[in-house]
Amino acid sequence: MAIFRSLISTLLLIAISSTFTFAQPFRCTSPGAKCDGLVDYVSPNQTTLYAIKTLFQVKNLRSILGANNLPLDTPANTTVAAKQTIKIPFPCICRKNTGISNRRPYYTVIPDDGLYHIAAEVFAGLVTFPQIQEVNNISNPNLILAGQKLWIPLPCSCDDVDGQKVVHYGYVVPAGSSVGGIAQQFNTSQDTLLRLNNLTSPKDLDAGAVLDVPLRACSSVISNNSLDYPLLVPNGTYVFTANNCVRCSCDAANNWMLQCESSLINSSCSAVQCDGPENLSLGNSSSSGCNHTTCTYAGYNRQEILTAINVQSTCAAYNNSSAISLQGLRWNFLRIFIHILLICLPFLK
Repeated sequence: MAIFRSLISTLLLIAISSTFTFAQPFRCTSPGAKCDGLVDYVSPNQTTLYAIKTLFQVKNLRSILGANNLPLDTPANTTVAAKQTIKIPFPCICRKNTGISNRRPYYTVIPDDGLYHIAAEVFAGLVTFPQIQEVNNISNPNLILAGQKLWIPLPCSCDDVDGQKVVHYGYVVPAGSSVGGIAQQFNTSQDTLLRLNNLTSPKDLDAGAVLDVPLRACSSVISNNSLDYPLLVPNGTYVFTANNCVRCSCDAANNWMLQCESSLINSSCSAVQCDGPENLSLGNSSSSGCNHTTCTYAGYNRQEILTAINVQSTCAAYNNSSAISLQGLRWNFLRIFIHILLICLPFLK
């Protein structure tokens, strides 16, 4: 009877695998590379932010709040409606030319669980049961035990795109979407999306697919020796860094420049200041004459938070236009003088 039940379960998994749309893995061509991943979770049922944080083993709720640009004082018990999308940040590692979540999250099997149920329903199709089976070295997909811990390999990538460092975002495609519309929404190109996702035509896009979307990050002056280099913060999000003592946000409206300030979220953090006569705090600015000076974040090491002074001239454009106007005025004066001289020349003979 046990053998017959196992056979039926195997046939059922084969039937399901032939009809279920697999979440495609993301290419990641730098073995061992690590970065931050981001993926959509479309909640199957009504839940809370705390329950989602626990399911995906996100260390701090503020990481989820930042990824979704929610206020920092948003309660953990905030309701998430069924079918509502929440962006999940997680660590990514490149393995066998594929990017997967780096040993997190782990899921603890409960009685009567099955791999298909865990993949398709608990984790909303972000992974497939064969992918869970492979990374956990499960020889028999019908044989998992209550209490067993399973590594859930969420899709991600650490590859540069067109020579630029980006955040690879696992975007769950809503019904009625188009490749061109998604490209426009996320400031990329249709060709890039087709190439990254192995789509031969825009018509190959399926609703519910997990699409690899490269998100541009704000520019910064963070040193490549910093422990958080490269700190990639996409538009409309914020993160905490430097042992949670610095909060950095990205807003395309600010010329795609990373904006950082002291977070002071715990007693071990103190206000960060830049060296210099202005004695500016991190993120603050001052103006004097034509110079606009800002105290910017430059990274951190085990001993200190690094800063840099950024000075911009606010008079350059004015001075340049003034110089051009003065040059034009001198040329017009010379033309008038020559014209008068030619008129008066016959009378001087």
